[in-house]
Amino acid sequence: MIRVLLADDQTLIRKGFRSLIESAPDLLVVGEAETGAQAVKLARETGADVILMDIRMPEMDGLAATQEITADDALAGARVLVLTTFEIDEYVFRALRAGASGFLGKGVEPRDLLEAIRVVHAGEALLSPKATKGLITRFLSRPVKADTAPSELLEVLTVREREMVAHVATGLSNEEIAEELCVSPYTVKTHVNRAMTKLGARDRAQLVITAYQTGLVRLPGA
Repeated sequence: MIRVLLADDQTLIRKGFRSLIESAPDLLVVGEAETGAQAVKLARETGADVILMDIRMPEMDGLAATQEITADDALAGARVLVLTTFEIDEYVFRALRAGASGFLGKGVEPRDLLEAIRVVHAGEALLSPKATKGLITRFLSRPVKADTAPSELLEVLTVREREMVAHVATGLSNEEIAEELCVSPYTVKTHVNRAMTKLGARDRAQLVITAYQTGLVRLPGA
């Protein structure tokens, strides 16, 4: 059973999401928060697996709440799926930077929302159709300050692991990478998981960020 926490300042939206989510036999809503601060508190109290997080909320917005949740070692297993009416480029960038595992607009189809919860719970990265790969990579390519030089970040990876991370950054699934490299999906999953462990990445979304920040993958012409 996947435990879901709803964070949105609009009661009607929360109730609608609760009704939809609890119609699925493998999903359970364990709490509702109407502020970012409440979301952080309930994430700790309920042990939620996935937090559906709105961006614009009082007290603490969803991006700040996401950052606090993903930075808490006690919540290492929690995944944040940002769900908002504001599919703005900068929000997508900031949500991923804050540690979100996915980003969807509130106009998403019901079945797609349920599947999105399952996807991010499984450790996959998920972006809505409007948050295209080109858009994300353009923002993730911005220079950022880091305590460790990009080249040093990648030194912990084997050549094969770097190759896997590069493919993940292009948006390919394990099955697609396996077909591309003529290996089994299990082999891909093993290398990807090892890369995540070595880089301290919570999920594939964080691998995408690392790949572009370090220059392992670059935009055409960059």
